[in-house]
Amino acid sequence: MQLVKSLIKNEIDWPQFLKSGDRIFIGSNAAVPNALVDSLIANTAGIDDIEVTHIVTIGDNKWAFPQYKDKFKVNTFFIHGDTVRQAVDEGRADYTPCFLSEISGLFANDVMPLDVAIIMVSPPDSLGYCSLGVAVDVVMSAARNAKYVIAQINPDMPRTCGHSFLHISEFTACIEAQQFLPEVDVASVSKISDRIGQYVSLLIDDCSTIQLGIGKIPEAVTRYLHGHKNLGVHSEMISDGVMELMQKGVINNRKKTFHPGKTVASFALGSAKLYQFLHNNPHVEFFPSSYINKPTNISKNDNMVSVNSALQIDLSGQVVADSIGYDFYSGIGGQVDFIDGTSKSLNGKPIIALPSTAKNGEVSRIVAHLGEGAGVVTSRGNVQYVVTEFGIAYLKGKSIRERSLELIRVAHPKFREQLLKEIRQYYWVPNYQKQFPTDVVEFGDVQIKPIRIDSKKFYLRPLNPSDERRLQEFFYSHTKETIRMRYNYIPQSMTREKSCDLVSVDQTKDVALTIVQQEGAKTRIEAVGRYYLYEQANACEVAFVTRENNQGKGMAKRLLLEMVKIAKIRGLVKVFAMVKSNNKPMIAVFENNGFKRTINPEPGEIELVRDLTKETLESINEKSVLKK
Repeated sequence: MQLVKSLIKNEIDWPQFLKSGDRIFIGSNAAVPNALVDSLIANTAGIDDIEVTHIVTIGDNKWAFPQYKDKFKVNTFFIHGDTVRQAVDEGRADYTPCFLSEISGLFANDVMPLDVAIIMVSPPDSLGYCSLGVAVDVVMSAARNAKYVIAQINPDMPRTCGHSFLHISEFTACIEAQQFLPEVDVASVSKISDRIGQYVSLLIDDCSTIQLGIGKIPEAVTRYLHGHKNLGVHSEMISDGVMELMQKGVINNRKKTFHPGKTVASFALGSAKLYQFLHNNPHVEFFPSSYINKPTNISKNDNMVSVNSALQIDLSGQVVADSIGYDFYSGIGGQVDFIDGTSKSLNGKPIIALPSTAKNGEVSRIVAHLGEGAGVVTSRGNVQYVVTEFGIAYLKGKSIRERSLELIRVAHPKFREQLLKEIRQYYWVPNYQKQFPTDVVEFGDVQIKPIRIDSKKFYLRPLNPSDERRLQEFFYSHTKETIRMRYNYIPQSMTREKSCDLVSVDQTKDVALTIVQQEGAKTRIEAVGRYYLYEQANACEVAFVTRENNQGKGMAKRLLLEMVKIAKIRGLVKVFAMVKSNNKPMIAVFENNGFKRTINPEPGEIELVRDLTKETLESINEKSVLKK
């Protein structure tokens, strides 16, 4: 093509397009046009004070080197990499916080007018169209709004589908230069990220549409989605984990309600295998960030689940994601876009996922109050789910008191007591709330078990202090007959103080378990089982109560079997229960699960005992499987 030949240069005459004080844009993520950057540095003698703007740029970021501080003034929307971070820390570079969905508008509306956009594209097709490849994001808007567009044609750039094409006639000039796309390796998944991934996967139902980033936690999440069905993707970025789920058929986008049948994103980061997978792949389409990250577009996906990270979160739910104290560390990115859009989705679940600690476990990321200088990226009113390696906190519709207890529960155990002590000073929780949450160690790393009863999905987990109001509601749902059978008398009320006492359990001694139904952020207790330790007898007394509409469906049996196993693991010799003689259904549950009647002097009451000295843990587990 004659046009192509006339545009392609051996070297760019930069003074023809650029003067001191101009603003330029440099291509994003894995599409940094390094050959053009090198040319720019080498051939702009006498041109200084060039403002360089960009988002994430993978590479050495030469323009931010100290020796070029007079030539380039960096103004980044996202701080990434040691070079740019050091420049910001030293005051040689600026950081402009902005939602990713709105950066394009800054270029289009001349809030930050661009003189030159320096980008990387694929070779043109027979019609002269080049693809922006793996980085459409804000590059498309920069190219559409800059006075001059200078492109590096890279034969290694994949041709991606969607709204990713620019005609070569739109370029002011271009060069041909091969450049391997940078591969971003995710470090091996740690035990902590693995546990977070398991918890997040519990929130993702079949037929959901997901948004994930890159890093240990998103990769861990994808590892636990291989058993899911009919997932879709609407995400600002995609990585190798998404590719693998597509290849396996887990992600087929069949049930998506927006762009059905397609994985949609604005950029990709990962391995060479991922970039090859995206080349001419009609099942993946790339669109600008202004479209992908637009909250109203995100919300068009029913059952949307977004997963974003944080550096710190306080007990009211305020999320810090771009700074550590006064030091700016990253950027706002698309977190608020996706939390806002997902919260408006039908059955949407916006998730903040983070390790509970930093600095090798010495610092809690969940804090009573934010560190001095820390900036809130996502407000307490936006946050719904917070996930750490210690569980899932549900904040939507919760009071400050309830939020505090939820978040303390997913904080690292060694910080829970101190967190409770700190917020009690500010009356965020009442003075009668003294017990901090403890784990049932025998449950293992993941303190929640999805179960199916009568073909419905429930969750079995420890009861904890944040269940105070839910337990109160559970009590008032009972009939007088249920209360009389369970408590042997009819309590007239369940005060907050009493409810608090019942959910504040030291699970290392006594045990309190619950089966809950979870619909979005709404949690309803369906059954509660407890055992009370008698240390001198090395035994425990068990009891349980089930919501009336679920009685006879196996919830009590499931709770009982869990408590028997815990008692055996803890070395107890006996499990017993005291049951009213006319409570035949409860007696049947015990007798059908290895309990024997014994002589009891109390009239109208039966004692049932299970001797654990004659059983092994293996035999208990085998019986549990048979009973299920």
